[in-house]
Amino acid sequence: MGRTNKKYDEDFKKNIVKLIENGKAISEIVCEYGISRSLVYAWKEKFGTITTSEGTITCNNDIIKLQKENRLLKEENEILKKAMAIFTKR
Repeated sequence: MGRTNKKYDEDFKKNIVKLIENGKAISEIVCEYGISRSLVYAWKEKFGTITTSEGTITCNNDIIKLQKENRLLKEENEILKKAMAIFTKR
């Protein structure tokens, strides 16, 4: 028999992460919901919350999005600097 890839919606994943953050053991979650341990850890990494030094709470997914946006903005800034250098030489 072949394995079927079951799809889980984002709300389900976030609820699993909330269970972990509220102290439920990952082994219990794996048995209760019939999902793999590696999926649970991946969801925890993606949707887990982080408390910053300022006391705000954010999730890993938001941090990853901000890092991508920051990288893109840095690239755009470098392009603009090079274009400015080219046009000011004339």
